[in-house]
Amino acid sequence: MYGRTAIAERVQALGAAISADYSACLAGGDAVVVVGVLRGCVPFLADLARALRVDVEVDFLAISRFAPNSGRVRITRDLDIDIVGRHVLLVEGIVDSGLSVGYLTGELRRRSPLSVEVCTLADRQVRRILPLEARYVGFTVDDSFLIGYGLDFRGRYGNLPDLRAVDRHALEGDSDAYVGSLYRSRTPPRT
Repeated sequence: MYGRTAIAERVQALGAAISADYSACLAGGDAVVVVGVLRGCVPFLADLARALRVDVEVDFLAISRFAPNSGRVRITRDLDIDIVGRHVLLVEGIVDSGLSVGYLTGELRRRSPLSVEVCTLADRQVRRILPLEARYVGFTVDDSFLIGYGLDFRGRYGNLPDLRAVDRHALEGDSDAYVGSLYRSRTPPRT
């Protein structure tokens, strides 16, 4: 769906746009607090942080899965950095329904930052429940189930270097359904 080159180009473009936006509002010595939502954002956040041309501090949040039939999540790993009076960029691997990002941006705004913006690698607007617009979007995607570049299925496939659309039902039936086909084309490490 999106190969390494396309991802790298989008990350560089996002880095340039974000840098341009924040360079004007950062006072001497200030840094943007880049907050990653664990775990799906890690490869994207690492590449994005290297593409930024403004000073950044990186921290992470993690949230639980939605409790069945409640729509509730909770923070399972909180920030170490105080964001009062700081510019915050929330980085997510994929924004889907908007519920998780809506919850997190609300929590972050309660901590009195100067601003909170959202950057996502993949924006699946077709499934949006909460009206939410990410300011920085890598790719707008359809309803396909994506794996790779941090996006996983039950902890697997997130280490693929590109984004792939796969049949979620096939994975639910057999989590190894794509192991052979997706990893076979990768170059083995040199010894």
